[in-house]
Amino acid sequence: SSGINAEWPLRPGTNLNLRMGRIIKPGKVVLVLNGRNAGRKAVIIKNQDDGTGERPYGHALVVGIQRYPKKITRSMGKKKANKRSKIKPFVKVYNANHLMPTRYQLDLNVDKELFNKNSIKDPGQKKKALRIVKTQLEVKYKTAKSRWFFQKLRI
Repeated sequence: SSGINAEWPLRPGTNLNLRMGRIIKPGKVVLVLNGRNAGRKAVIIKNQDDGTGERPYGHALVVGIQRYPKKITRSMGKKKANKRSKIKPFVKVYNANHLMPTRYQLDLNVDKELFNKNSIKDPGQKKKALRIVKTQLEVKYKTAKSRWFFQKLRI
């Protein structure tokens, strides 16, 4: 045997499920590769692997950090520390090719009604969603969970 697989090329009718496991799934931390938020970390809220009518490609609704919290030292007072631990989030639908999955998970308990592609299009709904996410992210940051997520990406 020369090491060549005799089953290749596939015969018609052979049902081989070659679909890979889903990497981009809700709760997964990703890096945004393109656009104004390139290099920022984000969490997937909802993903669409196969695409839809208006977006015929794999895409995902993500929530990320546009402005990271600043460093806090011991000598800083409470007021200054609180001011420096503010976060500015973003909510956006990205092409799956423009997201790089990481090994990290972060579970954000978000309301699925508030976070869908249609509600994000409406400016009022989007502001409300951003306000909710901002408070959730700041609470997560203050409990010191997932420190890596709340730091700027450095090479």
